[in-house]
Amino acid sequence: MSQLRGNQTVSDAVIVDTGCANINSLKFAIERLGYKVAVSRDESVIRQAPRVFLPGVGSAEYAMQGINELQLKSLITSLTQPVLGICLGMQLLTRESFENGVQTDCLNLIDTEVKGIDISGASGTQPDGSGLRLPHMGWNTLSNIGDNPLFDGISEDDYFYFVHSYCAPVSIHTLAECRYGQDFSASLNQNNFYGVQFHPERSGQSGARLLRNFMELVS
Repeated sequence: MSQLRGNQTVSDAVIVDTGCANINSLKFAIERLGYKVAVSRDESVIRQAPRVFLPGVGSAEYAMQGINELQLKSLITSLTQPVLGICLGMQLLTRESFENGVQTDCLNLIDTEVKGIDISGASGTQPDGSGLRLPHMGWNTLSNIGDNPLFDGISEDDYFYFVHSYCAPVSIHTLAECRYGQDFSASLNQNNFYGVQFHPERSGQSGARLLRNFMELVS
């Protein structure tokens, strides 16, 4: 599905190489859908891509330090094509994070913040009968899914794979919610920037459907 621009092959999407993400499984999941995807931190490659993925693992403080050192912040914030942040990548799209009690300025592309998941008053239990634990790790469903093309064909009966201890609260920018101790944003959107807290590349057919939906979004 790639196209030629001059003598250069333009990919269907690019995964931003921030140095703080395990990108192989995401790259494979996108390629399995029939798309050509590049991994790059080169400005021209990223700007030419019709779709951009921003994955991330680890801490927001470390990730933003890497983004700033690689001089990627101004590039990412100026993109006009659809951008999908995944897991920590979604959190980096927000205004700020308070991970480990440290305030970290993020990309400020979605007007919300990230704080620790509150399980203090949780009534749910683990399969072994113990109380909820952090991180929120494993399969969970979504609720209050908004009318957005990103979630076409996806229902509240579909399961997605989560691994996180921090979350964005439900807000006007929430596309879908999830509950683990508290309700939180499983997906966010503001302008051309989208985020999912779960890992679509590890979420089976439901995750593949979401990735395809993102690849088919109209700018």
